[in-house]
Amino acid sequence: MLNPRRRGLLALGLAAPGLALGLGARAQSTYPNRPIRLVVPFPPGGTVDVTARTIAQKLAEQLGNASIIIDSVPGAGGNVGTQRVARATPDGYTLLFNAPNHTINPSLSPNSGFEPERDFIPISLVAQIPEILIAPRSAPFTNFAEFVAHARANPGALSYSSAGIGSHPHVTMELMNRRLGIEVLHVPYRGAAPALTDLVAGRVALKLDSLATSAAHIAAGTIRVLAIASAQRSPLLPDVPTVAEMGLPGFEGILWMGILAPTGTPAEAIETLSRAARATVRAPDVVERLTAQGVEPVGNTPDEFRALIAREIPLWREVIRAANIRAE
Repeated sequence: MLNPRRRGLLALGLAAPGLALGLGARAQSTYPNRPIRLVVPFPPGGTVDVTARTIAQKLAEQLGNASIIIDSVPGAGGNVGTQRVARATPDGYTLLFNAPNHTINPSLSPNSGFEPERDFIPISLVAQIPEILIAPRSAPFTNFAEFVAHARANPGALSYSSAGIGSHPHVTMELMNRRLGIEVLHVPYRGAAPALTDLVAGRVALKLDSLATSAAHIAAGTIRVLAIASAQRSPLLPDVPTVAEMGLPGFEGILWMGILAPTGTPAEAIETLSRAARATVRAPDVVERLTAQGVEPVGNTPDEFRALIAREIPLWREVIRAANIRAE
């Protein structure tokens, strides 16, 4: 019989990703007075897309029952949709719902077609998913310390899978390689699902994954969780240490998701959207739905979101340079 924690993890892994208070007198502003297009630069059905749809419904209510249209524009690792918003009329009616590729891709490819700080105004980082370091049951180690010891004793013998070259788990694992002074080899896959399948089968030794994606395997006991790359331990995995606890202070691997607007968007629209976004992710029904999907609501300010972007750009630029990562 599953214990309560495993039942919770299993429920999280199988949760269907389906999809208050107002902002005050609308008479103070005419924005928005027509539909808002929220561009998601990833395929429908993925984590970022599902989170965007979950948030958009309540965000529309917070904006006085505005109309928000989700526009999925995948391609080139997120570059196609991101470029489209960068070139859109900056009037508050075309927005971007993006993830860490926003700060990774310009360093990964000189032809990304956008500059994060030049071309966009941050509105709010609305949600995040901490990544966990997982291993198959057949791995020659059972915890993070043993993994590090094995990797140091056998440089180049271990491999890790990712959803592809330049993905957030890829660059984060390369950052871990350098911080630990180890050499774990990268095996890129075309998507997260086959990368996880081969991890479970023992064809690779490690993977950085989201708790939501791995939950069913954790509950079934088919994989081990070595560490979580967040600032604090997860209440769903209270016995799993953070990477920082294990000797890498400040180390985090967070899949963040946030709303941005093209540069030139009026300050009034930015402020209205930011207040609405923050209120949205505090709404109890949104918190419940995000949590069921393994997503943590955040809802920070434009300045806080801007500071995160400013920190990440040079970090990923240096990791990509040091690891000689090139876009496919």
